[in-house]
Amino acid sequence: MADKKQPTAANRLIAALSKQDQRRLLARCEYVELVAEDVLHEAGEIQRHVYFPTGAFISLVTPLDTCPALEVTLVGSEGMVGVSVMLDVPVSPLRHLVQGSGGALRIGAAAFREVLERSAALRRRINRYIYVNMQQIAQTAACIRFHVVEERLARWLLIRHDRSPDDDFRATHEFLAYMLGVRRVGITQAATSLQKQKLIRYYRGDIKILNRRGLEARSCGCYFAANDLYRRVLG
Repeated sequence: MADKKQPTAANRLIAALSKQDQRRLLARCEYVELVAEDVLHEAGEIQRHVYFPTGAFISLVTPLDTCPALEVTLVGSEGMVGVSVMLDVPVSPLRHLVQGSGGALRIGAAAFREVLERSAALRRRINRYIYVNMQQIAQTAACIRFHVVEERLARWLLIRHDRSPDDDFRATHEFLAYMLGVRRVGITQAATSLQKQKLIRYYRGDIKILNRRGLEARSCGCYFAANDLYRRVLG
């Protein structure tokens, strides 16, 4: 059972449920502290748990044969990790990598299916979230194809900033290149440009957001489109 001292309703999907449905779900959850760089699930393996982040945030990464993997979405307290369980598929094609340390509510796959059977409201809520998730992944694919690296980096920094209470965080050139699916030199050029515009400060992997509004102006429209979609579908 989730520890009642922890912020169990800090996840927006859970917070939107009725008190009865919240209690039903939380009774089967446990509170866990996730640590940055930990791998919760490897692509192609059986999905054993579902996570509802309350403070942590998790990258969903797709493998690409011999090429570097690519982040397709970043999940924080607005969502959940473990969609394949909801779809009654035993394995997930994505790697689940903790990007930001913090809390999460964890529930076993079988227990989650049992809760879904008893809560039509939760099932509807998760169905809507899956729709939003699918649209955002499709948008990410288009963004990779048509938008320049600097715009995409600004978008990624905003998404990361939305899920963290801090303006400062650590992300090396290698890590950013891995997340965005570009060469390291592309990240170097994009980060240098954003720094010259005094939107960020970047030194040896330490990043500080200096001008949030300026970063929003430099980002591609995908950032705003994704946020608008979430609001329209999930409230």
